This record gives sequence, structure tokens and C-alpha cells, in this order.
Amino acid sequence: MLVHRDLHRAKQVARHWTAAGCPVVLHVDSNVSDASFDTFRNAFADDPLVRFCARHRCEWGTWGIVAASQSASELLLGEFPDVHHVYMASGSCLPLRPVQELIDYLAARPRTDFIESVTIADVPWTVGGLDIERFTLRFPFSWKRNRRLFDRYVRLQRRLRVRRRIPDGLVPHLGSQWWCLTRQTLSAILQDPLRPRYDRFFRRVWIPDESYYQTLARRYSSDIQSRSLTLSKFDHQGKPHVFYDDHLQLLRRSDCFVARKIWPRADRLYRTFLSDKAGKMKQAEPMPGRIDRVFAKAAERRTWGRAGLYMHSRMPRPGREHGVTAAPYSVFQGFADLFTDFEPWLAKVTGAQVHGHLYAPAGAEFAGRQRHFKGSLSADRAQRDYAPQSFLTNLIWNTRGERQCFQFGPADNQAVAGLMRRDQNAQISIISGAWAVPLFRSNRNFADLRREAARLQKIESLFIADLRAVESKAKVRIWTLAEFIESPMEHLQQITEEIGTRDKNRVKEAPTMSDLTGFAQFLQNLKNQGMQPYLMGDFAADAAPLNRAEPPRKPFLVR
Repeated sequence: MLVHRDLHRAKQVARHWTAAGCPVVLHVDSNVSDASFDTFRNAFADDPLVRFCARHRCEWGTWGIVAASQSASELLLGEFPDVHHVYMASGSCLPLRPVQELIDYLAARPRTDFIESVTIADVPWTVGGLDIERFTLRFPFSWKRNRRLFDRYVRLQRRLRVRRRIPDGLVPHLGSQWWCLTRQTLSAILQDPLRPRYDRFFRRVWIPDESYYQTLARRYSSDIQSRSLTLSKFDHQGKPHVFYDDHLQLLRRSDCFVARKIWPRADRLYRTFLSDKAGKMKQAEPMPGRIDRVFAKAAERRTWGRAGLYMHSRMPRPGREHGVTAAPYSVFQGFADLFTDFEPWLAKVTGAQVHGHLYAPAGAEFAGRQRHFKGSLSADRAQRDYAPQSFLTNLIWNTRGERQCFQFGPADNQAVAGLMRRDQNAQISIISGAWAVPLFRSNRNFADLRREAARLQKIESLFIADLRAVESKAKVRIWTLAEFIESPMEHLQQITEEIGTRDKNRVKEAPTMSDLTGFAQFLQNLKNQGMQPYLMGDFAADAAPLNRAEPPRKPFLVR
């Protein structure tokens, strides 16, 4: 057992092992003060199964950890000749099942070595970009204490093409440092005449405790199971997960013999697993894979977060977020311009939350024209425009489970257009050129109308071009105004089906369309004044008046 801190917990666990008849050799890091070490050693004065080996300075990634395990193993094999398996553990390891179950399990497999040992090419978990290079380069500097020197020396060796020669007969393997080896295999490693040569080589290997025994065991073992009997999980940075009291049921479900790394103040875990109650656990093969899904989800949550959720500690680079928004939503451009009661009609038909122009020049038009919406979102223009993209992502996040719909147009703040374009949750429906209907119905000076029409057409044209770009991820439907008014019921049916209607049937009533009598002449007047209104489609100058306020002929929807 390698110990460097929380000696009171190491004492508890060591007593638990010896109470079951297992001898324990303790290695205490030389960084531990002499006073603390003497107190710790004196606490085992009455236990004949406890020994203390020579102390080494153990620093992560260096040879000291291997040297400590060698000293402890040599003492254990020499002092206790009846030992047939040697189990490597740390002071933060905790037995999860009765020790007798482990004894019986190993006795049934007297020639089997349990050590994770995987070739370099097949290792998926190495972190830091050093695979075979950890064997072929030298690492005289501590990565933790002298990271700059460490990195510079690695770059220098790469530039000079320095390559250490791997000793003949060794095929580098990597794996967990928490192994359980048979007496025969461990003795062969420690008593090999070539050991001084191997030790010299591994002294300059980076993180040798993950490769020394894993490589040499392949030379001497007759039966290797490439797995560890110790449950240990690591995050995306290669740091071990820490188990707390609320992980009790998770640890039980794994059926593993030992777990690492246990929080030293997890009193409930120590109290539960170091008591006789642990004996009620069923005998079973260790299955750490049973909880792999939980750890995989935890790693995904930590690295990717939740779609549409942003926070200062995980603000992504542009385009690298895990989902732009949290849920699907619908954007309608031109519908409120063409239909006088589109918002209440859509809310009635679909049951969705239908807003007005959230990016209107005067401020956000929430449903019901509220001044504040869920999540304390304000309709104030200054607050919305301070971070317009975050305004939308917050709105969708705050209303998860309820479909959001809102109006958009070329007169609105366009700062959110790029976000919607790359958002696969966005369903954007556009009646191009419909912005001309409010201009047509207004009583403004025609010169001003022409100037405003040219501005709006340019903005909408750029927006549509962006939506049609290859990199666009939004689901887009675009009709010209002329196309839409030819068969409005068919198109309205399509957009309501995308959202989902309340009764799951066909739309039975349509919203009221604005009176377009004279609209074709209005477009012709724009042309006569030197502007080309091309987004509306083809409106014949002598077209019959379009007045949808009058009862239309019975519409037919072809499926």
C-alpha cells in the first residue's frame, strides 16, 4: 500500500486487510514528516502482519512510485512466503467486498495475473500527446514542478530527432498502475538478471508506473487478464474521479473488489464497506462496465455541457458549442405582415407560445406583450441588444418543453441572424417580399417608401442568401409572396404540421389575409421610380384584386 496523505484512513484500510489475514507492506512517501511517520508506524506495533519498507520520494510521473512498489514487493515476498498474489493499492483505495471473497477469487485462479496491459497503438486514454515518445525520449524534469522546462526539453529532443533505443525483447505496454500479480510473475520481474538495464531505461520514461510492470509482465506471465481488479475512473484530463458518500449505490453496483479514489471525508463509504454489512453483498464477477455509462455521461456533461446552456466557466469558442439552443423553435418572416391576426391564430392552432417581433427596433414583443418573460428576460431594447444572441439562447433554455415561435423581419435587429442560420433547432419560414405589404398600406411619402423598400429588400436578400449557404444548418422554407397567396392553406398546413397541431388534424380555418387590392400597382410604381422589387415574385399589373377578407371559394388541400 502506497501512502502519502490522510494516514488515518490508510490505517483503517490496512487494519481491514490484516483482520482478514492478509499481510500488508506500507510505503510512506518520504515527503511525509518524520513525526507523522513515527506516529503512523507506532499505531501498528501490535499487528504482526504489517511491515514498513524503505521510503522513497514519490512524485507523479517519476520513477519514485515504481521504486516504492519494488521495495514494498521485495519485502512482502521475502517476509511472507505463503503469499501467492500481491495486490497493489494506495492509501485512498477502499475494499468494496469482503476480503475473503477476494482471497477465494484469487485462489481459484492461482496462475492468473490481473494487470491492465495494452499496446501503445491500442491505448485510447493517454492524455498529453505522448504515446510512444514517452519511451523514446528522456524526461529528467518534473512535469508538475517544471512544466516549461519539461515542454522545452521535449521540443528540443524532437528537433534534434533524439530517439532512445528500447531494450531488446521489450514491447511497450501501458495500463493502470493498480495491479494484482502472482508471486511467480512478480518474482521473475524483480529477480531478472537484466533488471538493472530495464530499470535504467524506465527511469527516464514518462509516468513509468503505468508502463513498467505492464511491459515486463508480458515477458514472464503465462496467463494475463488485461484488466484491473481496482475500480478507478479518469476524466478527460487524465485525473482520477473522486468517490463521495453519494456514490455508495454506484460502487455497490460495480461488484468490484476495490475502488479508488475515495474522498478521505466520505465517512459513510468507509463506515459501510469496512463493516460486516459489506458481507451481505452477493458473490459476483467484478463488472466495472456496469457503471461506465454513468461516467461516460459525466465526462460528456463536463466537456460538452448541455445543448443551449451557456455559462462563464464553459463559454465555448464560436462554432464549438454543443448545440446552439436547447430545443426546436420556429421563426416566421413575413407572416405577420401578410396576415393581420397571425399570432393569435398560430397560438390557437398549435398551442405553442407565439411571440411578436422579439428583435423589433422598439424592444422585444413577448407573447401578450409582457414586459418581462420567463427567466427574468426583459423586453427592454438596450438589455436585449447588449447580447442579442444570448437573448435568444436564454429564451429557448428558459422555456424548455414549450415550443417557442416568434416573428422576424428585415426591419429587426439582424445580429441574431447568424446564430439562427447555424442552429439545427431553428425552423425558419419566410414569405419573401411580404415586408412590402405594411409599406403598401401605410400613408407615407412615396419617396420615403421607395427608400425604405430598397433597404428592407437588401437586408432580406442577404439573409436568404445566408440561409441557402452550404454551412447553414437551419431548416428553411422560403416562398415568394406571389407563390404563397396562390395556395395559402397548403403552406399554412405545412408549417403547422412541423410545429404540431393540437388536434392532429388538418387546419380548418385560416388567418385573415390583408387586403391586397392595388398591391400589384404599388409594385409597378416602385419599378417606375427606379427600384426593382424582385423578392415578391411575379405580380401581373392587371391582376384581379386579392381581397382575402371576403369569403373565398372552398379551399382544397391535396395530400
